[in-house]
Amino acid sequence: MDKVRDACNSAKQNPGEENSFRQLRLNQWVKQAVRWMPMIAWDKCAINVDEEELEGRVCYGGLDLSSTTDITAFVLVFPPLDDEDTFKVLPYFWLPEDNVSLRVNRDHVPYDLWVRQDLVETTEGNVVHYAEIERFITKLGEKYNIREIAYDRWGATMLVQQLEGEGFTVVPFGQGFKDMSPPTKELMKLVLEQRIAHGGHEVLRWMMDNIFIRTDPAGNIKPDKEKSTEKIDGAVAMIMALDRAIRCGNDTGASVYDRRGIFVL
Repeated sequence: MDKVRDACNSAKQNPGEENSFRQLRLNQWVKQAVRWMPMIAWDKCAINVDEEELEGRVCYGGLDLSSTTDITAFVLVFPPLDDEDTFKVLPYFWLPEDNVSLRVNRDHVPYDLWVRQDLVETTEGNVVHYAEIERFITKLGEKYNIREIAYDRWGATMLVQQLEGEGFTVVPFGQGFKDMSPPTKELMKLVLEQRIAHGGHEVLRWMMDNIFIRTDPAGNIKPDKEKSTEKIDGAVAMIMALDRAIRCGNDTGASVYDRRGIFVL
């Protein structure tokens, strides 16, 4: 009973564990997808992130490339320097300039306000120009020590090749349970322990509130883009970057991908 009680208390704090608890402990039928992040806990991590203080620090990027007419997200995660430090998050977003008004009217999402507040960048025309994003990331690479950039291998475009040509180490990242579950669970743990600082970025908050998760029979989880209420690109990019930050930490040595390249199966 102690284990059941502990699992129950954990499920109360973490909505992502609720389905597994109901199914495996209470033998109840549940829906496969469930809303995930408790936003009260997320908002407690809205600690200011000073970009200037992070200059020169080791960090890891997550790149979620949607269609050229949709929102594109790039998120940097800085691993903690010591046990007293937190993971720091810097998110960046892009939309085609000509699509902003359309999306505001269609989706009832304040993209126009976010653009005016410099929370979302725009590229000229009705498609996202990846060349502008490449230049932006290259400038970030001059300011921060971006060790790796993880990206969805199925969303790979010429941008990824161009970033590699600029000297960045790009790492393909699977979107299945095997790759997404560990960092997704770790993100929830860091949020509940208030060991991550995201600065209260409004667009990222909106995306975190949109997330639904899918659970497999073994209890693994991953963000579900089909079931999520709206865009979650920034959240997915952050999870990928967090995985690399956890695995590699503040290591400033050569990446294994620099030595042997990327194996494609």
